[in-house]
Amino acid sequence: MSGCDKAGRRERILRAAVEQGLLEPEKAVLAGFIDLDAVNDTVTSLRSAFPASLRVLHAFAAKANCLVPVLAELRRSGMGCEVASAGELGQALEAGFDPAHIVFDSPAKSRAELALALDLGIAVNADSFQELTRLDGLLASRSSASRIGVRVNPQVGGGAISAMSTATATSKFGVPLEDEGNGELLLQAYRDRPWLTWVHTHVGSQGCPLELMARGVAKAVAFAEKVNDSLGHRQVTGIDIGGGLPVDFGSDETSPGFGTYVDALREHVPALFSGAYEIVTEFGRSVMAKNGFTAAYVEYTKTVGGRPVAITHAGAQVATRTVFAPDAWPVRIEAHDRRGRAKSSRPVPQDVAGPCCFAGDLLARGRTLPLLEPEDIVVVPDTGAYYFSTPFHYNSLPEPAVHGARTDAHGQVAFRLLRPAQAAHPGPVPTAR
Repeated sequence: MSGCDKAGRRERILRAAVEQGLLEPEKAVLAGFIDLDAVNDTVTSLRSAFPASLRVLHAFAAKANCLVPVLAELRRSGMGCEVASAGELGQALEAGFDPAHIVFDSPAKSRAELALALDLGIAVNADSFQELTRLDGLLASRSSASRIGVRVNPQVGGGAISAMSTATATSKFGVPLEDEGNGELLLQAYRDRPWLTWVHTHVGSQGCPLELMARGVAKAVAFAEKVNDSLGHRQVTGIDIGGGLPVDFGSDETSPGFGTYVDALREHVPALFSGAYEIVTEFGRSVMAKNGFTAAYVEYTKTVGGRPVAITHAGAQVATRTVFAPDAWPVRIEAHDRRGRAKSSRPVPQDVAGPCCFAGDLLARGRTLPLLEPEDIVVVPDTGAYYFSTPFHYNSLPEPAVHGARTDAHGQVAFRLLRPAQAAHPGPVPTAR
């Protein structure tokens, strides 16, 4: 789908939402929208990027959008689910995922969480030697169908966003392969535990170049080959390559695509495509981000220091990373009138601010847009992952409704409520005395 087609599809959904009362300046001033047809198209492109001859489970990273109806939609499209907390595990089970298609990653799994995962047959990636010792104790008293592996840190370096880079020399995640003595200690851990049959790695996400990601996977596969060569048989039968495909937040283009990443993997890790290993992927942002948008009404406008400022209902509560780290997480802003039609008046630089009670609550500074007016609608594309699905409760601002949209062959849009708007509770009204 071209960028123009995506923009037109987004506007069609927005206008239908206004017409159907899902956005309304008095009662529904902020909402998130997910294009469910586009989600299914994205999952299809992910699955088709990997050769059909390989055994691959694409496990959606639940942290990217943990709404249970969204997870259920992804399950129906053929995905598994990667979870990083007990809460996400509960959401995955509620969404109907087969435990055998759930992968549990967390650097801080409690004994109770590990015991539950082992009892249900959920795949577990241990994050440390201490966690392996804890698993020893748990497995001594139970049998389990869980696939168990170790997360290794290939220590290949970081990308452009340090907070998103998980394969640096000092990352908190995984067993660092290059630290003195760790290679042999980890090899011995596999010798001592026949149930260790997987290797997991994840280099990072937004800001990480594909070559860096592929080099990290290559080191994980090389370690798996070393284990198997050392033992004289194929004990390691699966590689979890993580996710992390970056998203282009600057346009409607989907770049890089899953196929481009697979090409990089072929170049750097040909053994991954030999058929000797099962593969798990853990893509999240790249599956959902470009298939959702946030829409909010402009409540007031003013001019400050000669610059127009639009006060909207979308701020840090639904765009937390953008507000607190705008250079790392810039977003696009689109201006629409109150009926949802794209504005075409002369663009002028202006600030787009949110409702939170601190000065830095800005979606954009000096952004050139058609001049915004009260009851206009601002649209923030590419927010189907992390933004409105995991709101920040600053100022006790209520969670906005999230709607799923489907468009039929005649261009008619039908909506399904994925999360109701949280009711605001203003408290008791004092009675007159």
